[in-house]
Amino acid sequence: MRDRPSTADPFVPRPSACPGLLRIVQALDGGICRVKLAGGLLSSKQARAIAEAAEHCASGVLELTNRSNLQIRGVLAGQQAELIERLLAANLGPSNPAADDVRNLLLSPAAGLDPHALLDTRPLAAALLELLQNTPALHGLSAKFAIQLDGGEALAMLEHPHDIWLSALPGTPAQLAFGLAGCPTDRPLGAIRVEQAAELIEQLLLLFLKLAGSAHSRMRQLLSEIAPNQLLQQLQARLPFAIQPVPTAWQRQSTSQHAAIGIYPQQQAGLCMVAASARLGRIDALQLHALANLAEQYCDASLCLTPWQGVLLPNILEHSTDKLLHALGELGLLTDTQEPLSKLIACTGSAACGKGLSDSKADALRLAERLCTSTARPQVHLSACPRSCAAAHTAPFTLLASSAGHYQLYQRMPEVAGFGQLLASTMTIDEAGDWFAAHCATGNNDA
Repeated sequence: MRDRPSTADPFVPRPSACPGLLRIVQALDGGICRVKLAGGLLSSKQARAIAEAAEHCASGVLELTNRSNLQIRGVLAGQQAELIERLLAANLGPSNPAADDVRNLLLSPAAGLDPHALLDTRPLAAALLELLQNTPALHGLSAKFAIQLDGGEALAMLEHPHDIWLSALPGTPAQLAFGLAGCPTDRPLGAIRVEQAAELIEQLLLLFLKLAGSAHSRMRQLLSEIAPNQLLQQLQARLPFAIQPVPTAWQRQSTSQHAAIGIYPQQQAGLCMVAASARLGRIDALQLHALANLAEQYCDASLCLTPWQGVLLPNILEHSTDKLLHALGELGLLTDTQEPLSKLIACTGSAACGKGLSDSKADALRLAERLCTSTARPQVHLSACPRSCAAAHTAPFTLLASSAGHYQLYQRMPEVAGFGQLLASTMTIDEAGDWFAAHCATGNNDA
């Protein structure tokens, strides 16, 4: 086991509104501690350590994030140091205390398992995380700066914009397309061999920090001043290999962006993956304890958090999949894609966030109840303020709070920025439920 940092070390996390493991940020319901997971992976032992820490040092409420991480909510006053020590003891922190903020690398939860994958991204992901943690110059990156590594899996979140993305190309030798400030479905800037990826990322990050200075923290901000092709030319000058053009015919195909729920085949013969979603992204410590038990009972004592705010258990024997899916449902997780809640996203809302204009989680539960009386199953994001914390992408429909219990309704449109086209300037949740029932009948749920 690597040496772990200690809270006794003379390290003070930099100021930021973003929570981390070593920087607990206050909210209305107490402190928030964000645990960043490599590839979303947790061992059953680590899951129990988090659950016990949440029970002892916090409210016991846990959030699964849209970056496959986990947040402990309601951290108690006077318990921060013990919480951090418990998490570090479970090997859940950075190898270097100064690197906690920069461990922002998203993979498919099915990396190395998905039969549709072109590349097992796990070895490269490990190398990139080591690069980020062990290169002091990179510790100046924003806590929001993020990288996506896409192996071509069918089970992949492709709508979340990232500062840098890499996506596997078909054929040999193995190559990766890459792009900036966008998604793998965008047109890439160039291509490299897989073994060149770590050096490309290192030089690209160093170049970004040099050009951005203190003025910009995100790639999209820098690209508002420097054209992508100009940035690419400067990057090429720093590399000992040539960046290759991407075949014009290549385009990463979109996958279903519904929450990962159900039974999925693995490339390993006789094995499957079983996935379920947390209700509005939240579970409690008792549920996490139970998930650890199921991981030990049915698979290899591991589980993976997903960017759909859910959990995936890998390496399940085919004959056990139905039993496991039923057990996940018994825990209170969502296991049926026809449940209205499986299509809803909601931020913390005014119950726990001072910026929230409405109790979006309670409103989402009411909307789900309303939708149960119809066949409409729209994908809806309820956001209590314009910051859109719960969704990194634009959902097909957004309900943006304007005051307590009242929302603006938007529909995503390719030609309209932000949340999309405004359909209604104010409506209650009941009115929204009636609107969806009338306009999103079965067969037209993703309009």
